[in-house]
Amino acid sequence: MLGNLGNLPPETAAFVGREQELSLLDDLLPRRRLVTLTGVGGVGKSRLARRAAGAAAGRTRPPHDGVWWVELSPLRDPRLLTATVAHALGLAEHTGAADEELCAWMADKELLLVLDTCEHLVAACRHLAGELLQSAPGLTVLATSREPLGCPGETLVEVRPLPADGPDSDALVLLRDRALAASPETAAVFADPVRTEVAAGLCRRLDGIPLALELAGARLRLWTVEELARRVDARLEVLSDSRAGLAPRHRTLRTAIGWSHELCEPLERLLWARLSVFAGDFDLSAARAVCSGGPLRADRVEELLDSLAAKSVVRRLDRPGSAPRYGMLDTVREFGHGWLAELGEVRTVTDRHAHWYAQLAQAADRGWMGPRQLDWHRRMTADHMQLRAALEHLLGSDPAAAVEMAGALWFLWFCCGHVREGRTFLERALEGAAKTGPAYAQALWALGATCLLQGDMEAAADYGERCTAVAARLADPERELRAAYLVGAAVLMPGDPRRALELAGPGARAGHGGRPDGAGWLLCRLVTSYALCDLGRFQDATEEAGGLREACEELGERWLCAYADYVLAVAALGLDRHDAAARHVRSMLSGKRLLGDRLGIALGLDLLATAVAGLGDGELAARLLGNGHAWWRTVGRPQMGSPSLTALRDAGERQARAAIGDAAYESAFRGGAQTPTG
Repeated sequence: MLGNLGNLPPETAAFVGREQELSLLDDLLPRRRLVTLTGVGGVGKSRLARRAAGAAAGRTRPPHDGVWWVELSPLRDPRLLTATVAHALGLAEHTGAADEELCAWMADKELLLVLDTCEHLVAACRHLAGELLQSAPGLTVLATSREPLGCPGETLVEVRPLPADGPDSDALVLLRDRALAASPETAAVFADPVRTEVAAGLCRRLDGIPLALELAGARLRLWTVEELARRVDARLEVLSDSRAGLAPRHRTLRTAIGWSHELCEPLERLLWARLSVFAGDFDLSAARAVCSGGPLRADRVEELLDSLAAKSVVRRLDRPGSAPRYGMLDTVREFGHGWLAELGEVRTVTDRHAHWYAQLAQAADRGWMGPRQLDWHRRMTADHMQLRAALEHLLGSDPAAAVEMAGALWFLWFCCGHVREGRTFLERALEGAAKTGPAYAQALWALGATCLLQGDMEAAADYGERCTAVAARLADPERELRAAYLVGAAVLMPGDPRRALELAGPGARAGHGGRPDGAGWLLCRLVTSYALCDLGRFQDATEEAGGLREACEELGERWLCAYADYVLAVAALGLDRHDAAARHVRSMLSGKRLLGDRLGIALGLDLLATAVAGLGDGELAARLLGNGHAWWRTVGRPQMGSPSLTALRDAGERQARAAIGDAAYESAFRGGAQTPTG
């Protein structure tokens, strides 16, 4: 069972109507394995899917492994679809076979997977849904798309506009709800039967399309309902003449959005257009940096954003403990992007977006090994889709900047669980790149680090050797130390601790020079301390790992500090200090959970199980090993294929079985395997 039974986003506004559709979906989802909600943009497919998914999660017998939401709207590259789904499910992407790994993980799961906004990725979604449904008999997929996916066995449910006839129609209820949200003073409109009938007529003119009604409702704080109806009528007549080829519902939606656009102030329209380059949600600092320029000053952006939010053009996303973020519905963003093209600014603003996020990546790289590491983790996780879009753009427009950005994001790939995605981006960036300079050296090293976590030790060692040669030409001690870490770790994991010690030990570090608080030096200390454990030199390992931990604490760093705790625990076990081992590994797990490091959590649970088994608690050890097994399934290859890691885990299992017997062990292990991993 996965953590919290899913990841459904909160419903951001009151839900209106759709009783028949919800009843139909309540009947279909337990019986049909692929259901696709189709309909025009703005008709409410995503909101209906969210409400139906929430109902599925709240059933007397919900899907055993949860209800999971995958937002595909910001995704531009179909090659990253599997990684996006895996990430939404809470799976780290460490190994190389993306589709096969996801299918294998899902094979025994019973869950509902919602793929929201598939229309721009229909072929990729069709392929992945087909593969997953074939591999996982307990899987149900609910998709939203403006067109069918075209999969065998797909059940289509057309989402129609809200009923707009009658004084109590769902369309009128939605218009009233959004008008009251914009301004409580509009209650007087709906208390007057005559004006209510005008409002009902407006709903009919807008064909009951929810997005059109929301935009109109937001305007009732400025215009009377009669004036609003006149303006809509006039706009519809103009559009009916000029766009006779459009289907009526498309024409109505275009009318509502275009009319909202016309009612915006010139600077609001300019901001709307420029915001269309964002992939997903964004924060105020990014909006200022990307959208200001010319007549739009940076100090006006916040005010204009709030004004667009009041008009329902932009959606403000408030999350507890975080600065507000903003987003746009796809249909609204597409309109803005068309306007940006008419202004001739698409390339300029897209370049500005890409270089802003490239600069953000470099700032995060500089700050990662310091006291703001957790803040950077949260920031870069929130901006993951923007970083993807920026890097994708730079690959085509500025290859040198793409190499620099991909390398600067090493921590996102290596420490934050995006290994496969990172390897793909780094390989693409380095293809054809000039094989010299600090940016090339950094990207090459980052690529080797992703190979390391994927268990591709041969490739990691090869990239490490190439990094060594480039760093020597640059006469850069930090690059030399990072290369030494990479080669050392690549030979350590398959079982050659002596060679690892030669490459990364104190003598080698002294030979390279460099800063003792630099990432390269500290990573070499990690390899050294673990190699000493493998050699049975547990006291030496304790001193080395203790020094590493102190250095990390002085920096305010958490990710590497937690791995120092891990080695201290391994060394304590080697010295038969099981209490100390358990204390160190619990500290390690605390740090890894803060950063969402699934590999670190899986390693830590195995080690904690061995420590508590040594203390005589076989039942707890078995539960921990079961939970560790569940975490390893979200990571990839158990114990990374390392003989020493496997031996540590197996020692805990043997002790636990000996303490409580095989039957009790299996029962406790199964219980642990069902403990949430989220």
